[in-house]
Amino acid sequence: MSQPVPPPGNPFGGPAGAAPFPPAPAPAPARDNVALGLVTAVVAALVAAIAYGAIGGAIEREIGYAAVGVGFLVGFAAAKVGGRNPALPVVAAILSIAAVYLGQLVAIAVVIANTLGGSAPEILMEDLGSLTDLWKETADAMTYLFLAIAAVTAFAGAKKANA
Repeated sequence: MSQPVPPPGNPFGGPAGAAPFPPAPAPAPARDNVALGLVTAVVAALVAAIAYGAIGGAIEREIGYAAVGVGFLVGFAAAKVGGRNPALPVVAAILSIAAVYLGQLVAIAVVIANTLGGSAPEILMEDLGSLTDLWKETADAMTYLFLAIAAVTAFAGAKKANA
């Protein structure tokens, strides 16, 4: 019933010729690239500004949650790519303020384009000075609150990305 001689090889070793350990995983992508983090933050700010302006212009209102989204997107993208550099949250906050401001200008251009005809990019490029003056005239406490919300959210988003 039992074998008189044990079988050759290690009974717990697996098939003959197999590697004893699996290959090492690929190295993690390099983070802590501040320059790439800054470029990513600028691109995220431009994309978020256009989206923020298009949404705000389409409904002819400012939305606080959209400013939160702009700030979080800029901060999170900068920190995910750029790493833990302490300058990135500050730069992301500044860029998010610029993104919300640009988004508000885009929204004004969209509203004017819908009212008077023409295209919003054309109005934005040709009449930027007039749009800025109109923004100054129509800016109220909520406008500045949205700028501040975006900055705080960008800072927090950058910190959260590296937590």
